[in-house]
Amino acid sequence: MCVQLLLLAPMAFQNCFLPAKFIAMANQWSRREVLKTISLLSVGASVHLASIQEIDWTWSYALLPKPARKITAITLGAGNRGNVYGNYALQHPDELDIIGVAEPIPLRNERYAQKHQIIDANRFVTWEHVFTRPKFADAIIITTPDHLHYGPAMQALALGYDLLLEKPIAQSWRECNDILQQAKKHKRIVAVCHVLRYAPYYRKVKEVIDSGVLGSLISVQHLEPIQHVHMSHSYVRGNWRREKDTNPIILAKSCHDLDILRWWIGKSCHYISSFGSLKWFRQENAPAGSTTRCTDGCAVEAECPYSALRIYYRNRSWLHHFDLPTDKDLQGEAILKHLHEGPYGRCVYRCDNDVADHQVVSMEFEDQITANFSMEAFTNYAGRRTRIMGSLGDLVGDENELFVSDFRTGETVKWSVKDNADIQSGHGGGDWGLVRNWLAALAKQDASLLSSTLDASMESHLMGFLAEKSRHSRTVESVVDGWG
Repeated sequence: MCVQLLLLAPMAFQNCFLPAKFIAMANQWSRREVLKTISLLSVGASVHLASIQEIDWTWSYALLPKPARKITAITLGAGNRGNVYGNYALQHPDELDIIGVAEPIPLRNERYAQKHQIIDANRFVTWEHVFTRPKFADAIIITTPDHLHYGPAMQALALGYDLLLEKPIAQSWRECNDILQQAKKHKRIVAVCHVLRYAPYYRKVKEVIDSGVLGSLISVQHLEPIQHVHMSHSYVRGNWRREKDTNPIILAKSCHDLDILRWWIGKSCHYISSFGSLKWFRQENAPAGSTTRCTDGCAVEAECPYSALRIYYRNRSWLHHFDLPTDKDLQGEAILKHLHEGPYGRCVYRCDNDVADHQVVSMEFEDQITANFSMEAFTNYAGRRTRIMGSLGDLVGDENELFVSDFRTGETVKWSVKDNADIQSGHGGGDWGLVRNWLAALAKQDASLLSSTLDASMESHLMGFLAEKSRHSRTVESVVDGWG
């Protein structure tokens, strides 16, 4: 109880049985000083809540290893993710230099080249053009669409490039394994963009589990609420709406979640099963009076939660795929043109989408640990939610805060990202956390500096492919047998 009170308010510590001098000092301490002192008090004690505080690990990028030298890279795909990772170079030019780009959309190519001061000779239309030249950088950043991961990955590795490879690795288990064997053959480092492993919140959860404060791990419940507008934007109207063009949504969106479950639990998954379907975003559910496009005089547009006119034009949200003019006075007209002609203006009930809009996955891991995962489109909120149950305690978290309870003492301790982490990029800080670790690994040619290596990412991808097989065949799949 004293530990918890000191964390929340040093003044409340007055009634605890500690020396008066200690109490007087505590009243003047910052939260970080309090935590550091608690760490000293808890040395040698059994594993209780006091020993898993974020004591001397108030997270910041400075805690990640800095690259021993500057790394040069070529970006394949100058869309959203290519810019996310590339922007690290603008903030840390002493660590990363983007010297080439391949991008077929002229405006994106031009903007990316200007941003990174890329010479014309190193600007390419497609990824194939990059590999007509001998190797001219340390690494390749692959942020092309899902169906264009395999080809550039195989060629880049053959030429001796290290890789930063956006997830999912590829579109099939065979392709994933091909890339793994190619990386081993040419002794190259491949980081898969499982960015959650590098986010302070997810690292904290891993720390709590590994500390033993929860006792023996029993089960995990994990929810990804995609949020209804995000679902309509990305997986109904957008680039990830069709399995054959990208991946099933369990991989395109939720391979993050399968990976984080595998990483947290730290043991192999033995069996997996899944259920789900595309239930709502179908033509038979289109309201009476709706039209092919939201701009075609739809009778229900004003009240539809998925109105493209409201989301993109009136609210000016979810515009990162629109490549708008920099002049804001011209953006309104450009948005309307997109809605009249492009995929984002289509009625969500009349698209060519086929990925599931809800899916559940049940897993049994080594040591009888069970996990359940739910991917849900129909929420008004985003941000993953997790409950982890152990024999001596449990953890509840929502990506912003987590609460750890100790069954033995009845105490609950809160940890929050706001109070304990320095967030400088998306995915809760994971985007740039990944980049920095990748650069450090490349500079020393030491893959052990990475968490999300290609080897470490394979099992969660196999889990995704088998979950999808289970969903279609209504079977329980053996992950052990799936390695084949």
